[in-house]
Amino acid sequence: MIAAVENYKTLKASLAHLIDISGYRNDYVAKKIGMRPPHFSVKKTKGNWTEEEVEKIVAVLTHVNEEVNDFILSEIMDKRLNDKDKEPVMTYDEYKTELKKIFGKE
Repeated sequence: MIAAVENYKTLKASLAHLIDISGYRNDYVAKKIGMRPPHFSVKKTKGNWTEEEVEKIVAVLTHVNEEVNDFILSEIMDKRLNDKDKEPVMTYDEYKTELKKIFGKE
């Protein structure tokens, strides 16, 4: 149990460095956790995060950036719609038939 507390203290103490090496800008992380950027910068400097703030920041730093994924997927979809040499589209029934051929069942 003591080890868990020590790990939390270490995480909290190194949070500013983790934010810096994450590649995310301070204002981005602040927005994601619902905090004004100036307030975020002060807390980052002082290191006086609440447990809830630590949890939110770690979630932002460790999860895939959904906004980037959405943008990339929309670009891929746009390219496919405008691609002259696009692959043929498969209907759901054709897909089920292919699966049946491959796996012997639907």
